[in-house]
Amino acid sequence: MINFKSYLEHVGSSPDKFFKSTLFKSGRLLLGLNCLEPGQVQAVHAHADQDKFYFVLEGQGEFRVGDEAQQVGTGMAVWAPAGVEHGVTNTGSQRLVILVGMAPAPGA
Repeated sequence: MINFKSYLEHVGSSPDKFFKSTLFKSGRLLLGLNCLEPGQVQAVHAHADQDKFYFVLEGQGEFRVGDEAQQVGTGMAVWAPAGVEHGVTNTGSQRLVILVGMAPAPGA
């Protein structure tokens, strides 16, 4: 297993929906990237048994957690506790690159 990775090697795009790439995954944690082009959306959803965080590496967007929505930019972290609905919209003019962590990992 490779224990060191550059997120830059995992950045990508898709014209139809936001791009996802897994950096690391174990039974306890998933660490990945979500990349959203301007206007792309990660629909509001929830994970019943998984906590999730977003850390914005590049760009800006509107993040929704529960009933709260906020514009978030580079260097900001967002927390979505298990069972709470959350989602993201790239409201900027550049690609939004987000480091995402989920615990426990999906499928664990």
